[in-house]
Amino acid sequence: MKLSVLIPVYNEAATIATVLEQVTRVDLGDTVREVLVVDDGSTDGTAERVQTFIAADPAGGEIRFFHKANGGKGSAIREGLRHAGGDYVLVQDADLEYDPREHARLLQTAVSRGAPVVYGSRNQGKRNPRSSLAFYWGGRLLSTWANLLFGSRLTDYATCYKLLDRRLMEALRLACDGFEFCAEVTAKVLRRGVPIVEIPISYHPRSFAEGKKIRARDGIIAAWTFLRLRFSRSAAQSPRT
Repeated sequence: MKLSVLIPVYNEAATIATVLEQVTRVDLGDTVREVLVVDDGSTDGTAERVQTFIAADPAGGEIRFFHKANGGKGSAIREGLRHAGGDYVLVQDADLEYDPREHARLLQTAVSRGAPVVYGSRNQGKRNPRSSLAFYWGGRLLSTWANLLFGSRLTDYATCYKLLDRRLMEALRLACDGFEFCAEVTAKVLRRGVPIVEIPISYHPRSFAEGKKIRARDGIIAAWTFLRLRFSRSAAQSPRT
């Protein structure tokens, strides 16, 4: 078993080394891990921090590092997916909002339940803090919108922690460049009739002053992405393709 951890990063010099340390310290048992960091055109020294970590840390050999021009989170994830060789792919943000110790639980759930898609929900079971009421309720409303369109029962479509069977993820033919990646991958999975399993995770939000990048306009784009893909013929391919 092999897990590919994709880390899209843009101007996270203050946190990227800590995230890499946490990710590479997670015990996955017999599972082989590869970490693919995609620098999305950072200008704050992020690339140098990654290269320094790889050179100095014994676990740096697990990490592969790629540069690209700035294009958005979705474009960085697609670039990482091109190089991924794992049985499963897991997205990890480069800030400190999500705890990489959850990786083992996400993978175990996928394997034990035979689930091709597992999301880590910030709203299921745990009473996690919120960065703001607007951000929290915006996410809940968009999850409800997705449920109405696709007949699902998701509690947190926008979570960073999305674990997918790599072959399925490649077959989705992802195309969105920005934060609407979350809506795109969710919509295309649901259109194929693939269930999304959710498990509760911990969450430690940062404020906009601390560097949170998503904005209200990203929610509007996500809502449109869900609607567009609900009625798109190309999104409804066979789950076996």
